Amino acid sequence: MPPNRKAAIVALAACALGGAAAGPADAGTQAGLGSALARQMRAAGGYASAYVVNLSEGRRVFSWKSGYRRILASNTKLFTTSAALARYGTEGTLGTEVLGRGRLGEDGIWRGDLYLRGGGDPTFGTRRFTRRSYGRGATVEALAKALTAAGIERVTGRVYGDESRFDSLRGGPDSRYGVSIWVGPLSALSFNRGLADEGGAAFQANPPSFAAARLDDALEARGVVVKRTPRTGRAPRGLDVLASVESPPMERLVKLTNKPSDNFFAETLVKDLALQARGRGTTAGGARLAARYARRLGARARLVDGSGLSRGNRASPAAIVKLLGAVMRTEGYDAFVESLPIAGRDGTLYDRMRRGPARGNCHAKTGTLSDVSALSGYCEARSGDTYAFSILMNAFPPTTARGIQDRMVQAIAGVSG
Repeated sequence: MPPNRKAAIVALAACALGGAAAGPADAGTQAGLGSALARQMRAAGGYASAYVVNLSEGRRVFSWKSGYRRILASNTKLFTTSAALARYGTEGTLGTEVLGRGRLGEDGIWRGDLYLRGGGDPTFGTRRFTRRSYGRGATVEALAKALTAAGIERVTGRVYGDESRFDSLRGGPDSRYGVSIWVGPLSALSFNRGLADEGGAAFQANPPSFAAARLDDALEARGVVVKRTPRTGRAPRGLDVLASVESPPMERLVKLTNKPSDNFFAETLVKDLALQARGRGTTAGGARLAARYARRLGARARLVDGSGLSRGNRASPAAIVKLLGAVMRTEGYDAFVESLPIAGRDGTLYDRMRRGPARGNCHAKTGTLSDVSALSGYCEARSGDTYAFSILMNAFPPTTARGIQDRMVQAIAGVSG
């Protein structure tokens, strides 16, 4: 079950995450939690910070260098996905469409060209790939079916792939905006995650051209002959939409991002933020919007990408906890918390905290780079209270850091009074 929302909202409104730190007592009580957490943090090195708040009471229970900004790693996705839910809503979708330049004759011949225009949907691809990878998603076969249902039996021109709704940069700042092996090529018209084959042996050299060729193939599989070879091109203004498909709802896209910590989805979503707000998707524009959204919630962060691959993404544990607490008051909270890995059960936490009070009761986002480890999220403690926490460790071995984090989260979840 997600952490209790109603009680936490009341306490947050009253106390705004303030209050004094807890004093020493038994480790199983809230009063003793601070001492238990401090023992762990002493072993985490000089570049580690943490912050813990009892959201149900609106009271801080632990602070350790909590105002220092640290490298976020994939905790950056907390900012990206919360902003995406706020901007698109839980049911918002991303469309991929086919536009036509020409006319359809009574003989079923489309005399002209087709433009496959991407709208930043990270799930778009073949039916087989999307079902296997995501359960469902927008498919090229569905577009081909819609075009034939509209009466198109032959095309005298060609299929163009249009990625103009994003910039043409294939990566983020960590890869100097080229293709990253940790992400794949970014495009408004991505197809099968930019993979050259469904086995993932290589990346596509030209994503919009590749996608156009796959629509050409899908049409021919339905008996529609496209005379000329596919290319890349931008659709002229004023064309009619002949067919379209929609992504899964944003709550599903956010879950597909956070559970496995999917860098490709995160980098696509951050560009989608800029697309929705400015009409064109860019990494820098989307990162600014995510940071601006967090700032409106009282959480300050420096963001430069959507995934956290860049070491330029930085925020303090106090800021992350403020974000987590503020999101609890939004309509997207349930979708947000359900998108986070569950301790001992799924996502990037499936093999951590598989026993003890944290199992099944803590939803948290992991983050890992070389010498960087992070864990931030929510716990429903044995007492029934909901806690928000953030633990950011820099200049420290991730394997050792995860052990410390797990013991801290177990202590939070184990509070019984």
